[in-house]
Amino acid sequence: TTFPPTARLNQNQKYFIDEVWGYQPCVWKMILVGVGAVCSGGLLLLLLYWLPEWGVKGTCTHTSLRDAHTLLLRSTIHYFTHHNTKYSSLFIYCLLIFRHQVLNPFYIFQLFSVILWSTNDYYYYASAIVFMSVMSLATSLYTIKKQYVMLHDMVAAHSVVRISVCRENKDVEEAMSTELVPGDVIIIPANGLIMPCDAVLISGTCIVNESMLTGESVPVTKTSVPNSGEEGAETYNPEEHKRYTLFCGTHVIQTRFYTGELVKAVVVTTGFNTEKGQLVRSILYPKPTDFKLYRDAYLFLLCLVGVAGIGFLYTIVLSILNKVPTKTIITKSLDIITITVPPALPAAMTAGIVYAQRRLKSVGIFCISPQRINMCGQLNLVCFDKTGTLTEDGLDLWGIQRAEDGSFSPPEAEAAKDSLVNTAFVACMATCHSLTKIEGEISGDPLDLKMFNATGWILEEPTEEETALHNPIMPTVVRPPKQELSEISVSDCLCLFEICFSYEIGIVKQFPFSSALQRMSVVVRRLGEKHMDAYLKGAPEVVVSLCKEETVPGSFSETLEAYARQGFRVIALAHRQLEPKLSWHKVQSLNRDVIESNLDFLGLIIMQNKLKEETAGVLKDLRQANIRTLMVTGDNMLTAISVARDCGMIRSHERVIIAEASPPRDLQPASITWRYVETPDGVCGEQDQQDQSYHFAVSGKAFAVITEHFPQLIQKLVLRATVFARMAPDQKTQLVEVLQSVDYIVGMCGDGANDCGALKRAHSGISLSELEASVASPFTSSTSNISCVPNLIREGRAALITSFCVFKFMALYSIIQYLSVTLLYSKSSHHCGLFLSAVSLNSAWKELVWRRPPSSLISGPLLFSVLSQMLTSLVFQVLAFLLVQQQSWYEKWTPLSDACNVSSASLFHSQNVTPPQSHNNIKNYENTTLFYVSSFQYLAVAIVFSKGKPFREPSYKNWPFMLSCIGLYTFLFLIMLNPIPAVDSFLEIVCVPHDWRITLVIIVIVNAAVSFMLETLVLDIVLWRLVFRDSQGLNQMAIDRWGSAFLSWLFCWNNKPPRMRYMHLARQLQEDPDWPPGPSTVTYASQPQSLTPIGPHVTPVQMRQ
Repeated sequence: TTFPPTARLNQNQKYFIDEVWGYQPCVWKMILVGVGAVCSGGLLLLLLYWLPEWGVKGTCTHTSLRDAHTLLLRSTIHYFTHHNTKYSSLFIYCLLIFRHQVLNPFYIFQLFSVILWSTNDYYYYASAIVFMSVMSLATSLYTIKKQYVMLHDMVAAHSVVRISVCRENKDVEEAMSTELVPGDVIIIPANGLIMPCDAVLISGTCIVNESMLTGESVPVTKTSVPNSGEEGAETYNPEEHKRYTLFCGTHVIQTRFYTGELVKAVVVTTGFNTEKGQLVRSILYPKPTDFKLYRDAYLFLLCLVGVAGIGFLYTIVLSILNKVPTKTIITKSLDIITITVPPALPAAMTAGIVYAQRRLKSVGIFCISPQRINMCGQLNLVCFDKTGTLTEDGLDLWGIQRAEDGSFSPPEAEAAKDSLVNTAFVACMATCHSLTKIEGEISGDPLDLKMFNATGWILEEPTEEETALHNPIMPTVVRPPKQELSEISVSDCLCLFEICFSYEIGIVKQFPFSSALQRMSVVVRRLGEKHMDAYLKGAPEVVVSLCKEETVPGSFSETLEAYARQGFRVIALAHRQLEPKLSWHKVQSLNRDVIESNLDFLGLIIMQNKLKEETAGVLKDLRQANIRTLMVTGDNMLTAISVARDCGMIRSHERVIIAEASPPRDLQPASITWRYVETPDGVCGEQDQQDQSYHFAVSGKAFAVITEHFPQLIQKLVLRATVFARMAPDQKTQLVEVLQSVDYIVGMCGDGANDCGALKRAHSGISLSELEASVASPFTSSTSNISCVPNLIREGRAALITSFCVFKFMALYSIIQYLSVTLLYSKSSHHCGLFLSAVSLNSAWKELVWRRPPSSLISGPLLFSVLSQMLTSLVFQVLAFLLVQQQSWYEKWTPLSDACNVSSASLFHSQNVTPPQSHNNIKNYENTTLFYVSSFQYLAVAIVFSKGKPFREPSYKNWPFMLSCIGLYTFLFLIMLNPIPAVDSFLEIVCVPHDWRITLVIIVIVNAAVSFMLETLVLDIVLWRLVFRDSQGLNQMAIDRWGSAFLSWLFCWNNKPPRMRYMHLARQLQEDPDWPPGPSTVTYASQPQSLTPIGPHVTPVQMRQ
């Protein structure tokens, strides 16, 4: 096959690669690059390494993909390259990662800074930076190596095994799993294995543990793919035919097979194309987290680079005017750059995240994506799965309600009564499941297990020896316990023998539960009967649609609604007697649609699902913290609404509006009927349309219709929708994407079953399952309740505030030093290294507050904080710099000057001795003065930036930080008020009079007071309360109206639209008199050509019934 030089790939796949180009090395281009690298001292190679696209185009020529040595791929995100290179060992791969870390632009800048500082004899500071960088690199490499070893072990557990492969001549040969290719027919051994590939079953049945993929440890039954009927004629699709597919990495526990036949499967995909391969790929190459903090950090650094450029030029010009030697000009001007752009910034920024990760681990929350911890601090909406997350995992059988002759019998508490043994209802409960025996214990879905145990029946599976004695597959058999049969009255003795020896039911064929179909069914045969029976269970609405109308009780809807209102989970049962002509083998190839039709309705099973103890309290805390909560479940709509009321998502006085959508049919457009649900106090229907205490509830079916036919409404709905019921797994992911499209920062909490897609897609996914599926979720909790969610948000807020504090401190540290150097044309000694880690040790505050931390460095509070402290530092440095020159004892310092001894200085001047001149004049009165002032400024900004409440514990509880502050304050006051000659000589500061030292104490105290008042009083109290709080969409207090109005006018706040799209939409809907729609209102879809993005003039056509 001839491939073009450029191709478009994956147009309809999950991983979007728009285009790919082929390149091969070009000799003359490589020579030119080599010459450029030599001339630039290697900088050209670094530039090409940082920009791979330029590197490929600069050293290679365009060619076809078949002949290509290097591929250049363009995705929707960025360019990246692929070379046909294989790494023989993990050690070599780690070396490549180490090279990638070392050649990071920040580390290159650190290396440049260390070399420059060494030339200026700044050995102590250079040594400290080298030590920090080496430790950071070593820790990073160790962590990466540890993760890759774990990942390698996880993959190697199944990737290299021996497996039996069927060949064309019907021979079976042993082969390594690494040699498998799609199309190979493999044999699944009776004792099972861990699948090395994705394969579809073509014969036999397997019991599989799919916990690695689904997060649920319940074994599932996989049946062979049908070879006849409508489903057998379909093209295989791994998404639609999961119940026939054995996925890579899943554990086949045991198999069922025919005599003389083997359990066989056809290899579909291998390697990274398998389900587990995609999981591993998502771990190796996670979705990029587009967090505004990091984008703003780079913009802020660019601003610092601009400031450094100004200082660079300023230093060069002044040095030339002062006739400074060329070497000194170069070192001074380059030193300005290293001062302004702090090399230790990356390590300092990640310190808060590292400490937060440790604290999360101590409370049982494990993180595989540390950068997402900061995102948790910005969460304003959390989606919760219901079963196993908000409610208990297990369901308790509350009772049953059978249907006879088209009406319901009274509810019954037990199904194991003697009078029900021979009924179709109990037979359905005992047979319609996917339970199996593993090592003598019945195992399977908890719901199936609870239903089967309620009957009291016994399940028996054939042994391997029994299977070998029969031609057809030996079925799983269920029968009543002997003790129940023995209690039958003597008057029925004529029937006793027949019942005891004939009432065994064999499960001939299983159609496993399908999330899409919301039902499962079985074909069974009772011992001694000439015909077979079909039993079905599933969602009541689905089961009723498959039953004969005359067998469904007239009060079905009212009964179902009554149970759903009380929060019960309801399952419907149905039965059908099959034709006698159906043989055993014919049933095996029968399509489920043929079986699951024309059924007799049997009745309802009522299951009780209790809330977990922690649920209501956690949701209350989240609501008080201004964090919205949603329920996304596969359960019944009314059951979900009832649970939402019980747990506090929907309060008792709030209305619930169900959006019931219907697709277009019979020339009728798609429509939405808005149905108001009664509140617990019985209120329903007409209320004040402008009353904002309402919630929408949407089913999975309605969600699909609205998404397709009402795109202008979907964003309006999600602003107020609280309950999403009967949602399929892919719809959960779509919902997360819709919420993100209106600028919500979305968290998702689930138990791992059917939630993997949403957990991965959300900004912060929290899995309550510790199984391997949790490796796809950024966070995994060892506790099986949602109390981990507020803990994670608290730590995220603390980490985010810490990142801001450290960034602000590093920025001010650079600016303060920059101001001093600009004033002095030289660099003094500084002592700030102790703060970089200690300032990050504040723990998270014990409770969630309504206020959220800013998400951007370009926000009003942070800009005010940085600029005000910068201006304060400038004012006091200039003040001290000018005041020292106005002192009576001031003179241009020389090695013989001594301001502490005026007579000595007078003698020196009387002798008229010319002192030696030095262009690197560090010792002088200005330098000493600014050293003291700037040192105290570092301490002041470190303290005022190290904030406590409401996001972190107070700084006085951070003992390392407090000890550092106390120690440094003591040291600075000691050397300032009581000079020590040895220390002065080491720090290269000079002696100044005692009166000037007292003046400096006053200056630094006033400086600290002004910094504290600006940060605490002005910013945290006045501006946050009157201006900035409105940016989070909160109502202002009446007593603040005058201040808010004035400051909003001052900051042009009134004319500023909301930054978040959901706030903008909420404001539009508040002004819309027709929203929410009234009771029984029907909204019809607009014509396709009139569908436009949501806006103030787009209103759907509505008709009142």
